Amino acid sequence: MRVISTVNAPAAIGPYSQGYVTETLVFCSGQIPVNPTDGSIPATIEEQAEQSCKNVQAVIEAGGVSMGKVVKTTCFLADMGDFAAFNAVYEKYFVSRPARSCVAVKDLPKGVLCEIEAIAEI
Repeated sequence: MRVISTVNAPAAIGPYSQGYVTETLVFCSGQIPVNPTDGSIPATIEEQAEQSCKNVQAVIEAGGVSMGKVVKTTCFLADMGDFAAFNAVYEKYFVSRPARSCVAVKDLPKGVLCEIEAIAEI
């Protein structure tokens, strides 16, 4: 196994890695919408979904594959009322239409509105 570490996605804020590469899979830890260059968090669900997708993309690509190889995502929303707006952004990045779970949660780190984790095939 190889640990994924990239400056193009936010550093882990706990005892975990940004991701891992095995012989056949790339695992991307949950990515919240933190801008990796300045630590800022956008305001709207659309902007937050965009940044979370960019962060996932950075980890997946640092793992050596493209977003087209993502086979499964898990998405966490602070409010299911944001589902349609989140999906409008999500579908621009996950064009391969991977299997997905999307759930509402009570709270997310740093009070963000969404988080995305992904698994890709090598």
